[in-house]
Amino acid sequence: MGTDRKILEVLAIGDPLPHLGDAQPEIRRLAAAACAPLGSTAFEPLSTVAANDPDDEVRAEAVEVLGALGPIAYDTVRARCDDASTRVIEAATTALGEIGEPAAVPWLIETSRGHENQLVREAAIAALGSIGDDRALPTLLEAVAAGKPQIRRRAVVALTAFEGPDVEAAFTAARLDRNPMVREVAEMVLGRSAEG
Repeated sequence: MGTDRKILEVLAIGDPLPHLGDAQPEIRRLAAAACAPLGSTAFEPLSTVAANDPDDEVRAEAVEVLGALGPIAYDTVRARCDDASTRVIEAATTALGEIGEPAAVPWLIETSRGHENQLVREAAIAALGSIGDDRALPTLLEAVAAGKPQIRRRAVVALTAFEGPDVEAAFTAARLDRNPMVREVAEMVLGRSAEG
């Protein structure tokens, strides 16, 4: 059976679990994505795929779906933050934000400040905003004032989970940022707060 036909089969069937072990990585990735509607029923098989699949994209997809399962997946997702692949680490970092577990905050702070991969740092900033824990506020205020434009932009969005004079000052300063993307996001945020 050709790969295209197998892809159609994965998309058409009701149970993607048997395809998690397919020889083709693209089929396994699609099967992992198709597990999302299964909820906690898919937890164990996806946990195995996230930890053991030889393909980075398949592991990342499994981690992304696990993130939607909530606290039940925290330990599994957190373990993937030490994966050999930065693609998987980025997916796990994003998933931690979806899970919303405050225990992830110290790791996310450290990662947002020092990970070698910018996409992972951006994901950590976004996850800190999703969780909304006050321990993240100094890091987010620091990120909105320094670093690459993508980091500053993510930090502006992440700060929407917080309130206070420091946050308002950061939004006002971001309106004057040298980068148009950062200014645009700050304008949107300030426009929403003026409306609401």
